[in-house]
Parts: sequence; structure tokens; C-alpha cells
Amino acid sequence: MIPLSSAISGGLIWSGVPHSRNYDLTQNGEVVGALMHPSPRSSNVVAETPEGRWTFRRSGFYGTGAEIVDTVSEQPIATFKSAWGGQGTLTFADGEKFHVECAGWWHPVWSMVAENGQWVLRIHTREKTVELPTVAAAPPTRLSLLIMFVWYRILQAEEDAASAATVAMIA
Repeated sequence: MIPLSSAISGGLIWSGVPHSRNYDLTQNGEVVGALMHPSPRSSNVVAETPEGRWTFRRSGFYGTGAEIVDTVSEQPIATFKSAWGGQGTLTFADGEKFHVECAGWWHPVWSMVAENGQWVLRIHTREKTVELPTVAAAPPTRLSLLIMFVWYRILQAEEDAASAATVAMIA
């Protein structure tokens, strides 16, 4: 994997790994990050970049929230409290907060926004691309974690929607 800091210029693209529920984040064909399901039945997801390795796990009422755990120390480093439509607030143990927002219906764009209102990243779901501002709004280690987390939230929202549709069809 190449460091995400070398990918700040853009061109970040998500792609599914064949025959799995895993995803790679690439730039010019080079992997800069990965989301992996540790087992077929686990709802946990492991995110890995050269800057770190984290476990994302569902939490809260009906599993709509999430917790980020450092995979090495097994210590929680952030919690996500969801709001309507998959949006919500990610709060790190050091007190720093980011807001996850989603806009658009046919071509939704998910954004991570800092407390000061500056956007940190945008993920265009239909194109599976990551857009970053010209001046990084977060240090590389935190930025890589934020990118991985927003993609995780997108996948979580898609899984929840598919489950709801299945229940509706059965009822």
C-alpha cells in the first residue's frame, strides 16, 4: 500500500474485491486503503491504510451508531451517533468532532465536515470516487481514517436499506 498522503492530489477510487464483501481504495491502480469483513457473519469491518488499522463496529439503538477501535491497542478512539438518513456526528476521544452528511438522491454525495464548517472530504457514491480539498483539512492519519469511515457508513446505509426492503417484501 502507498501512503494516503501521496494521494492527496485526488484520483481516489473505490472498487469491490471480486468474490468478497471487501473494498480497495486505489489511486492510479495502487492500493491506498482497504475495508475488509473479518468473517462472513461478522458485522465488524476492518479498515487498513499505511497510516493505521481500525475496526468499525455497530453500536447504539438498533445498531445505527458505530464505534471505531484501534485494532492494535483494542481501545475505542471514536464514536458515531447517527441521525436521520445515515448522517450523524463522529466524536474522537480527544474531543474533535466531524459531521457526516449526505445530499442528493440519484447521485448522492456523502461528506465529512469539520466543526468549523470546512469540508474534509466528499465521496461520490455512483462514481465511487473520493474528492479532497486542495488544502488538507485534517492530518494524514486522521484523514485516512475519515475516508475509510465514511465509506463504511455508506456500505452500512446500503445494507440497512437492503434489509428494510427484504422485510417489506416479506410482510
